Amino acid sequence: MATREAFLAKAREAQPPARPRPDVPLFTSAGGDLRARFMTALQAMGGTCVEVPAAGDVLALIRERFGDAASVASATPEVPGTRVITADTEPASLQDIDVGVVRARFGVAETGSVWFSEREYVVNSLGYIVQHLVVLLDPAQLLDGLQDVYRRDDFRDARYAALVTGPSATADIEGVLIRGAQGVRSLTVAWVGSPQGI
Repeated sequence: MATREAFLAKAREAQPPARPRPDVPLFTSAGGDLRARFMTALQAMGGTCVEVPAAGDVLALIRERFGDAASVASATPEVPGTRVITADTEPASLQDIDVGVVRARFGVAETGSVWFSEREYVVNSLGYIVQHLVVLLDPAQLLDGLQDVYRRDDFRDARYAALVTGPSATADIEGVLIRGAQGVRSLTVAWVGSPQGI
């Protein structure tokens, strides 16, 4: 048996017996308008919300904000990209993409976060390696708080999940806030309803 397999076998043998997860109660909601709370929380984290009449208008928004020459990789059929991506796309090949477009499954009003899994991203690096991320979010798909996320079947069924709140940021170097240091430089949430089947 190879060293790797021997190590993994020993780790599996040392696992404690499975136990049921604790029952977490639902906490009292902060109340108020979910959309307004989401926008306030997202803006506090450096993100932006915009109104878009329909998904077909997102490309015009991208051109207006990032220029006509911006390269676009889209993980949703609603918005055509200049680069086609599939599950077989090499993640590092997106390193030269200016704008990534993805539809969030839902958003969380408490934190201004949007939720993605392998299904939404198609290629995991789309959410981290591109310069700017444009997220389509149906306002009808807003949850009150983080505790609601963990009760969803799609959360439990995903191979991995990411709650994204605003663009990448760090403030640990001389206390100066820098955006885009380890990920996307900007995150824009476009309010647009979900089409059937997506």
